[in-house]
Amino acid sequence: MNGVERELSDRRFDVLLERLDRIGDELAKLNRRADNDENFLKLTRELASLNASLQALGLFQWPPPAASVPTSFPLVAV
Repeated sequence: MNGVERELSDRRFDVLLERLDRIGDELAKLNRRADNDENFLKLTRELASLNASLQALGLFQWPPPAASVPTSFPLVAV
């Protein structure tokens, strides 16, 4: 292998290493996102459990009963 071929081989190797570094960075981002998604799912399960407990105790109802939500606003003469 002469000097020119070796230089080209070294450049290709450097380019490959740069690409692998970028792939590693993207994998790290995806792992962080997956961890966040997993934590979000845990949080939603905990909230659903809390909601069920509060409803069982009669302390909370979601959505609120339709009777307590006004369907129209009274007209007021100005």
